[in-house]
Amino acid sequence: MNAFTLPGFNLGAFVHATLAEDLGEGLPGGGHDVTAESVIPADARFAGVMDSREAITVAGLPLAAAFFRHLDPACTIEMLVQDGQSVTPGAALMRIAGNARALLTVERSALNTVQHLSGIATMTRAYVDAMNGQATLLDTRKTIPGLRVLEKYATRMGGATNYRMGLWDAVLIKDNHVAVAGGVGPAVARAKAAGVERIICEVDRLDQIEPAIVAGATQILLDNMSPAMLAEAVTLVAGRAATEASGGVRLDTIAAVAASGVDYVSVGRLMQSAPAADIGLDFELV
Repeated sequence: MNAFTLPGFNLGAFVHATLAEDLGEGLPGGGHDVTAESVIPADARFAGVMDSREAITVAGLPLAAAFFRHLDPACTIEMLVQDGQSVTPGAALMRIAGNARALLTVERSALNTVQHLSGIATMTRAYVDAMNGQATLLDTRKTIPGLRVLEKYATRMGGATNYRMGLWDAVLIKDNHVAVAGGVGPAVARAKAAGVERIICEVDRLDQIEPAIVAGATQILLDNMSPAMLAEAVTLVAGRAATEASGGVRLDTIAAVAASGVDYVSVGRLMQSAPAADIGLDFELV
């Protein structure tokens, strides 16, 4: 029984859908692993170790375990590290033993998941470390469709704080909303009148800050501003709302951005640009 749970995420459905895609369920000739079935004896047993070939922050091991147990409920799994832990090259992450056919069939799906999520966690940890304890790192909604809950879980494992999970949990007024509403002040005022408590308003000019705060914004998103301009904006806000720097933040610039005095820094590339972690799995007959 796998105890891994996340709000809004169905682990069983995710595992089933991922394997169904790889097995070609519903397609002519699909629904099975032709290689494993034709090459591996039905009663063969494997034991193996999943390890990292580089320094990473780990995320997704409980999901990998769920894949292995899906086709071989009797397999044995030993977790050697925990999600959120940073490891050195060559570190063993998990030991698995069980039916060879089953383990080989799910191997790629398990690895893909851990590699992707660990890649996100690893990049996130690099950004957090570069901030030197100044400000809080936020992720964004720039996620792969269908994987948002998992990708935001991975950023948490890397040390970030989740921003909005979706369109439902806060107002975020962007430039296009402002254009239609007729200005920053009217846009924020309408959200306030609608009874929304958390109102984040994007500004790209310093003269937009005061109208947003007066109208009731609880957080000011400072878009594509230099560190010097961010510091000036923080002074203008004067603690009346939370401040967030966003837009084009990179690993080599985030230290200066965080040092400007903002409360938060949001980075879309945590999930958009994170490379897959180099993680492998080698089996041997037992």
